[in-house]
Amino acid sequence: MTNPRGRFGVHGGQYMPETLMNAVIELEEAYDRFKDDPDFKRELATLFNEYAGRPSRLYFAERMTRDLGGAKVYLKREDLNHTGAHKINNVLGQALLAKKMGKTRLIAETGAGQHGVATATAAALMDMECVVFMGALDCERQALNVYKMRLLGAEVVPVTTGTATLKDAVSEAMREWTNRMADTHYCLGSVMGPHPFPTIVRDFQAVISAEIKEQMLEREGALPDVVMACVGGGSNAIGTFYHFIDEPGVQLIGCEAAGRGVDTFETAATIATGRLGIFHGMKSYFCQDEYGQIAPVYSISAGLDYPGIGPEHAWLHDTGRATYVPVTDEEAVQAFEYLSRLEGIIPAIESAHALAHAMKIAPTMRPDQTIVVTLSGRGDKDCVSVARYRGEELSE
Repeated sequence: MTNPRGRFGVHGGQYMPETLMNAVIELEEAYDRFKDDPDFKRELATLFNEYAGRPSRLYFAERMTRDLGGAKVYLKREDLNHTGAHKINNVLGQALLAKKMGKTRLIAETGAGQHGVATATAAALMDMECVVFMGALDCERQALNVYKMRLLGAEVVPVTTGTATLKDAVSEAMREWTNRMADTHYCLGSVMGPHPFPTIVRDFQAVISAEIKEQMLEREGALPDVVMACVGGGSNAIGTFYHFIDEPGVQLIGCEAAGRGVDTFETAATIATGRLGIFHGMKSYFCQDEYGQIAPVYSISAGLDYPGIGPEHAWLHDTGRATYVPVTDEEAVQAFEYLSRLEGIIPAIESAHALAHAMKIAPTMRPDQTIVVTLSGRGDKDCVSVARYRGEELSE
């Protein structure tokens, strides 16, 4: 899907200051050296299976299916992974790679906090120093994850610049990497940034679609008709899509955070509202103002309020191989409550964006058809935010 320059069609590339190019080249060379190394693959597989809890379960949502009518709905339970989200897949891979490179320090950005928690977890496991940059606004709405990161031994740095959310945390992490490259690896959390990050993160997250494929063939004797996931930068979605890209009979749907609506300025739906641009080391689609500056974005979900999308997703959109749909805060909150009450599973508010669209399309499909929705994470971190959205203040 990518050529040697890290391009996905016109998207991707390496738009970096000269000061970071050596670090990016070093990472690319190390990844090329280790990605097919039998010992590296064996170590990572052991971490996945014995530490993270893979393979994650594929759950038939029987009550949801019966209630909606139409297609069978399956849930890929990434929320059952150690640390409660898909993020651990990528972090274990990058942390192991960093150790092989002789690095002793991990830095990361985080929005909802799940990537930060996963990075802090891997750093504790592998005896590495860890610093996590998190927007000050996200620190407030994800206070539990901030506590977890500090409990795991990480330093959490609140970022107050810009909108004090995910994009500003990414910018600060890149600045820190520039200052200290010799012993530090930037453990980027999504399929974004300069090459080789979109490829590295995708390859580590592709375990999701590899498992879905095997599990659906075992359960249904056929591939799913629809595979869907929420999309911010897009790591859980590309992991969910990857092994189905060359299966034209499988429809791929990414669900973006529309916030208060794509017809408002309070949205983070990049495909629906963005334009081609360059930011954070890559060419892709970004939400921009009339002057071409990166626009402030909004979502109830701290993990989806990023103003861009990974370059491979931009390419999948351009080629028509995947469809991207906007989902509002209200739709996501309704889906959050719906799955909790119907299946006893509290999903991450990010994942609830994908559930909301599944609730729309399942009734339009036949009973012999199937939908797989990736639950990218669990929702305990979001209960305070959703309660506040519904007008209820929770206290300890």
